[in-house]
Amino acid sequence: MSIRKQILVYFSSTVILLTGLSLYFIYSQFVDYREEAFKERQIEKIESTVHLLVKIRQMDERIVQAMDDLTIHDFYDEKLLIFDESKDLIYSSIDDLIILDTGRVLDPLDPGNRYIKTKEDNYDVLGFYTTNRGAGYYGISKAYDESGYSTLNYLRNVLILTFFIISTIVVLVSYYLSRRIAAPISRLIKRIHHYDFERDREPIGVGDERDEIAMLASRFNELMDRMNKAFQFQRHVIHHISHELKTPISVLVSNFEKMERETDRQALQRLIRIQKEDTHNLSEIINALLEITRAETANNIRMEPLRIDELLFDISEELVLLFPDFVFSIDYNEVLLADEQKMVITGNRRLLHSALMNLMLNAVMYSNEQNGIIRISSEHNHVILSFINKGPTITPEEQQFLFQHFFRGENSQGKRGFGLGLVLIHKVITLHQGEVSYSTEGDNTNIFRVGLPLMHQAVSSS
Repeated sequence: MSIRKQILVYFSSTVILLTGLSLYFIYSQFVDYREEAFKERQIEKIESTVHLLVKIRQMDERIVQAMDDLTIHDFYDEKLLIFDESKDLIYSSIDDLIILDTGRVLDPLDPGNRYIKTKEDNYDVLGFYTTNRGAGYYGISKAYDESGYSTLNYLRNVLILTFFIISTIVVLVSYYLSRRIAAPISRLIKRIHHYDFERDREPIGVGDERDEIAMLASRFNELMDRMNKAFQFQRHVIHHISHELKTPISVLVSNFEKMERETDRQALQRLIRIQKEDTHNLSEIINALLEITRAETANNIRMEPLRIDELLFDISEELVLLFPDFVFSIDYNEVLLADEQKMVITGNRRLLHSALMNLMLNAVMYSNEQNGIIRISSEHNHVILSFINKGPTITPEEQQFLFQHFFRGENSQGKRGFGLGLVLIHKVITLHQGEVSYSTEGDNTNIFRVGLPLMHQAVSSS
């Protein structure tokens, strides 16, 4: 059952049921009220008749006839019997109505049980004990409450009509409300049903509402955003692997073909070493592609406070194992030594480690000397890292292509690589709201400058 039908059925049935119960309660209360009011009238009639009988010491047929003439119109279709203290009949009204079993009513009456009420068909039968001037009397009244039943029937018809009118209004209002409430859900379902990951880029509109429907649409948009990011990640990986790795794989295949044709043992061993190096580089480039793709598609990566100098020292220790003859010197300016908080940034350790590792590897691979310099300074709420090495520089014409996929400048001639390291560096630094740039000093000095916002600046910017 749809939500609209549930609202219609549950709301209307609940209100109709409560309305019916309320009207029935009113009717039942009026039934009790009619019986109680008619009983009081019967008791009053018995007491007034006994009072008149006591005043008449000598029973005269004409007086009795006059009493009947005076009281016959008090009730519609009535029979009244009066008995003395010995339960002997002393008065009977002239009506033709018959009380079927007076003994059943009269016998239980006594001063301790003053009245008994019962019914014969639609007639109310009341037995009542009363006293007047020290003497006890018993009265039995049987009468039909025409006025009470007429009013009761009228009330019943009014309540039934009221019930059907209210039920009709409730059903119509429920139908209108159910359509109005379910309309946003129906629109949302329709949008979700026709949602296409390839074409739909805009999120589902939630308007200004703050209800559950808007929250559902918002959560759906968040889910679609995550799924789109996952698809983008997948497409980037497939694109890089299927297209951009053709050249490295072709190089490996070419090396195998040379090895097949080579007959000299020493030359074959040299080709094997080259092949191992190229295979290792291919593994590194695949890892770099994955890191680039993650950086392009991740907006909610985990950030934490980091001491940038500690991260640089950790990377230096790792590079010493690979290049034991190469030495990095890390220089601080006096401002940083006075305030160590100017070296604390907010970032993702894994991504920054990969980016800075590539920068330091470049310093090693493209240096003519066995040393490099890393200068740490502070500038405009940013920590500045300058990676300096002596070696062939990049021409001004090539610098505009420096951070593009697979670009390699003239200074990389004779050095193995695929031209993805700087792309990864640029993506990671940009993701951390920083900047990376390249410059030269003279004809033989390369400087990569990285600026990263300090921790409090990064938090306020985000």
